[in-house]
Amino acid sequence: MKSQNLNLPLSTSRRSSSVNDTWEPDGVSFFIIQGLASLGEEKLILFVFLLLGYIIILGGNSMIILVTLTDPKLTSPMYFFLCNLSFVDMVYTTTTIPNMLSGFLKDVTTISVAGCFLQMFFFIQLAVTGRAILTVMAYDRYLAICNPLRYTAVMTRPVQVRLLAGAWGFSTICTLPATVMALQRPYCGPNVVRHGWCDVSSVRQLVCADTSVDNIVSLWFALVALLTTGVLILTSYVLISVSISRMGVGQRLKAFSTCAAHLTVVSISYSSASFVYISYRVANFSPEVRIIVSVLYSALTPFLNPMIYSLRNKELREAMRRTLNRFRPAAVSAAKDVSTVS
Repeated sequence: MKSQNLNLPLSTSRRSSSVNDTWEPDGVSFFIIQGLASLGEEKLILFVFLLLGYIIILGGNSMIILVTLTDPKLTSPMYFFLCNLSFVDMVYTTTTIPNMLSGFLKDVTTISVAGCFLQMFFFIQLAVTGRAILTVMAYDRYLAICNPLRYTAVMTRPVQVRLLAGAWGFSTICTLPATVMALQRPYCGPNVVRHGWCDVSSVRQLVCADTSVDNIVSLWFALVALLTTGVLILTSYVLISVSISRMGVGQRLKAFSTCAAHLTVVSISYSSASFVYISYRVANFSPEVRIIVSVLYSALTPFLNPMIYSLRNKELREAMRRTLNRFRPAAVSAAKDVSTVS
């Protein structure tokens, strides 16, 4: 295996001083994303799999957005939140996967300092936003099952917009402090980020100053983001379970079917996050394996969401069929025109 630092143009610029850990113009001007540069022919295989996965993510989530926005029968709040979750998943994966794909085709992948911290912010912020929207969807299911008579009056469109704005605001509050602190730290060089993108912990290793406060702030807000959303989702489903236990068999099956897709997505999201957290701190993985695990974790839920919701939700499947049927006559007509001209 080649050396990880082979042919990497490390920045040799140094700061003249680092008073109060402020940003100075003589620091590093760009970062190098190491990614999987040490791999050989295996990079092509990973490139193909990652490209196919990204295409499926974009295609599946775009289909859900198109169907929920155009089908007149999908007007319930659940589909409004699902549409926004699909949008977040698309943007979330777009912050990292295209850069990784380009890294497979180039010897060296560089990113500007500003671009690095923007990528860092949006990657974390969108990850938290996705879990916050899942929390809002759990609350929506709680109202629909536990308070069906008040559901329409409570879950109005203004309330839906406020809940969605709250999800975005919560994720911004949980992400901004750590990103701003990382941006203000001095980076004297080297400037090689040993990750597939500007991961906050990997970039922090390049700081030429004490980062103990940064570690505490990052851990604190990460716990707030995960525990707050996790506890709220768990509480919603405990209350839903209590309400379902009092229903008849037919009502139980109907109530369970409305929660099955969301509960499956939540289970996959939090179990995979727990696996990554534990594996990073228990197992002695190589940097390449850590990057691959991170990519799989970040792409897993956006990849599976469209499949889970389309398989578990009959109403959504029928809406997709109607949407495809609307486009089919236009395609057939265009084919006939081409054959007539020829």
